[in-house]
Amino acid sequence: MGYKILLVEDEPGLREIIADYFSAQADGCTLDTAADGRQALEKLDGNPYDLILLDVMLPELDGFTLCRSIRRSSDVPVVFLTARGSEEDTLQGYGLGADDYLTKPFSLPVLYAKVLALIRRDKGLVTSERITAGPLSLDPRSGYAWAGERLLDLPPKEFALLRLLLENPGRLLTRETLLLRVWGYDFDGNDRVVDNHIKNLRRTLGEYANCIKTVIRAGYRLETMK
Repeated sequence: MGYKILLVEDEPGLREIIADYFSAQADGCTLDTAADGRQALEKLDGNPYDLILLDVMLPELDGFTLCRSIRRSSDVPVVFLTARGSEEDTLQGYGLGADDYLTKPFSLPVLYAKVLALIRRDKGLVTSERITAGPLSLDPRSGYAWAGERLLDLPPKEFALLRLLLENPGRLLTRETLLLRVWGYDFDGNDRVVDNHIKNLRRTLGEYANCIKTVIRAGYRLETMK
């Protein structure tokens, strides 16, 4: 495969952990590293990368400024990896053109899966059977889901709920139906578990949370934004 990735991270220990994990995978990604923003710009000059992993709090040149500079001349996928997890910082990252924004600590397997998915999508290599309704979509085969262009990190139950909603846009799905389809016949709990998972799903959807409408005393319906 031979994808080439640039990791811009000033913490040596984390650079080494990510580099070791990526090099141990079977997909053959090559990971270059830079310890600060200026060094990253030097590496980007004349070197094509398939994706950039970018910290925010960097010496010399911070990650937000670096991302802005990258976007002036390139559409290469950019993923922020940062301890700055406030809503304001996250929205700023996406506003600058980031493709994803992960807060530390993060899961290395999830990071790697996101990286491969973004690269494949960018190169048009994704062969999928996407289920799409408005800005929301998912691919049952790969297990990936998106809100707009943002790749979502969904636990299995929330992925299953989103799939049911996407397969039935505009249709009322009762709590009983969702409970039966997602948790199964032998679930021995309260149907309010559905409400809790819908709440978590909405939080993950962010600006698209309102696509999932509550039907009082009944259930939920997916209504895509116009």
